[in-house]
Amino acid sequence: MNIYYRKQIWKITLLTVALGIAVLSLWYTEKLVDKLSKEEEKKVKLWAEGTKRLTSMETTMSEISFLFNTVVQNNTTVPVILTNQKGEIVSWRNVDSLKALNSPDYLKEELLEMKADHEPIVIPLTDHHFNYIYYKDSLLLTQLRYYPYAQLTVIAIFILVSYLAFSSSRNAEQNQVWVGMAKETAHQLGTPLSSLMGWLEYLKSTGLDEATSLEIEKDINRLETVTQRFSKIGATPVLLPLQIKSVVEQSLHYLKSRVSKKVELELLVQCDEQQMVPLNQPLFEWVIENLFKNAVDAMEGEGSLKVIISAKDKHVFIDFVDTGKGVNSSDFKRIFRPGFTTKTRGWGLGLSLAKRIVEYYHKGKIFVKESEVGKGSTFRVMLKK
Repeated sequence: MNIYYRKQIWKITLLTVALGIAVLSLWYTEKLVDKLSKEEEKKVKLWAEGTKRLTSMETTMSEISFLFNTVVQNNTTVPVILTNQKGEIVSWRNVDSLKALNSPDYLKEELLEMKADHEPIVIPLTDHHFNYIYYKDSLLLTQLRYYPYAQLTVIAIFILVSYLAFSSSRNAEQNQVWVGMAKETAHQLGTPLSSLMGWLEYLKSTGLDEATSLEIEKDINRLETVTQRFSKIGATPVLLPLQIKSVVEQSLHYLKSRVSKKVELELLVQCDEQQMVPLNQPLFEWVIENLFKNAVDAMEGEGSLKVIISAKDKHVFIDFVDTGKGVNSSDFKRIFRPGFTTKTRGWGLGLSLAKRIVEYYHKGKIFVKESEVGKGSTFRVMLKK
């Protein structure tokens, strides 16, 4: 299992645990809300009973005093409205008194809200006369109902900001490490490269045949190009207007002679062959090489690879169309992430590096245009003219 999949498993596990905690928190809060709601309902019913007893002619003065001071007056949290049988508002408690006095529609709106929240409590006065008590959840209960959502939102925002800050710091640190490694590699390659150039000149002087010396010189030049690539990592590359056909053709010509003869390579130019594109040639050749090797690996050294150059409006497109094993649609974006690979060997850096060169240095785009498992893929590079 490669590092990418291990990271995915950890992310899924942590997300599952976080969701579990959130669900448990919401469930527990809902239980508390339900319990408090029942308590408030009991309080309102007690208030209703007190109101009923206060209107009874049989109630003694001591009972009236107890009911008014202990039962009715003690309801300081639950908003209630008392109406008569015709629906006219008789009294109210724990609503905004200033609004109730200054706005005639305020109590009506509150009453409609209460009717929607709970069934009314009926207070029978006589056999044919009734009063009704309407109520809604107290402010405390309402706050408790929505508190876990607000709490989870704040926690989620905090985690997101922390994650972004951590990722940014980690990426900056990783970039510094990669830049340092790249420059050190370029430095280390410099000495043996100079030595190889000297040995080639010596071999030429001893009568080495021209064809062999030419091939050796090509490989030395290639090593020199690789050294240049590594030395440019981390620096702002210089982009020059170059013929895209010529750059692609040169790279493919070198690569074709170094892969299996069972790979059929075809270059198709479907636009102006003189089309110019701002490029850093050593870096862009690296992109071509990575896409070429990716296609050859997908075909397992046998198949057909077409490289198609086309143009539309302000952009030039380079498509790599192979007959390899294809890519699952779920992996279209992940395939460009560092560490992602479907091979048993390799670090999964080739396509990630190609993406960085195209999008970061050349301000273009690279993506899987289309793919079908078992039939092949089309990788597209899009650059500005």
